[in-house]
Amino acid sequence: MNALNDAVMNGLRDALDRLEADSGIGCVVLTGSEKVFAAGADIMAMQHLDFAEAYTTDFITRNWERLRTFRKPVIEAVPGFALGGGCELAMMCDLVFASETARFGQPEIKIGTLSGCGGTQRLPRAVGKALAMDLCLTGRLMDAQEALRSGLVSRVGPVERLLEEALATAQKIAGYSLPALMMMKEVVNRTFESPLSEGIWFERRMLHASFALQDQKDGMRAFVEKRTPQFVHRWLTT
Repeated sequence: MNALNDAVMNGLRDALDRLEADSGIGCVVLTGSEKVFAAGADIMAMQHLDFAEAYTTDFITRNWERLRTFRKPVIEAVPGFALGGGCELAMMCDLVFASETARFGQPEIKIGTLSGCGGTQRLPRAVGKALAMDLCLTGRLMDAQEALRSGLVSRVGPVERLLEEALATAQKIAGYSLPALMMMKEVVNRTFESPLSEGIWFERRMLHASFALQDQKDGMRAFVEKRTPQFVHRWLTT
């Protein structure tokens, strides 16, 4: 069921470190098994945790947050259940592709606790307060179509084509200018961290910064010349 424990999350953190350092990687797809993305945090590993240990070892922050700080685009392909921590990981990704059989939820209330990796914070931003309260307070699950209508996922399709579509989209994204992609991701994420005026200012500065990209020069030149741009993922040099 892909229970999320330290071994899994340390592995994900280390993989993300390698992928971010690899200049040949432009986009990442994160997925699970055929039926489950992740059924949540590993309850067996958590049940005896006390406050002192959770606090002193920086539980969750020490490894889960790496996905949030990853600078390249990430697509999450959800074939089935994405519950608790699995749903929280989905909300840290940039695009979420769900199969028609996918289910999302924050059911922590059923075991006498609450979300700890942004579930109560990102979910209202994604679907609104009323629906987030419904999901968090009742622990009910949301199917793929409701998740699509509410803005939690980007696309829904047949499970047998889920990974194929995610990889094809990742390939398309990776064909663009990597510095421009990283800037775009940073600007969109800034929406949730600042007021509109600050966000507009930051967007404007990133637009100005993009004029220092070789890819911007060739991209606009290619548009005028009616040809395909040749992105090299580099800044202009003097």
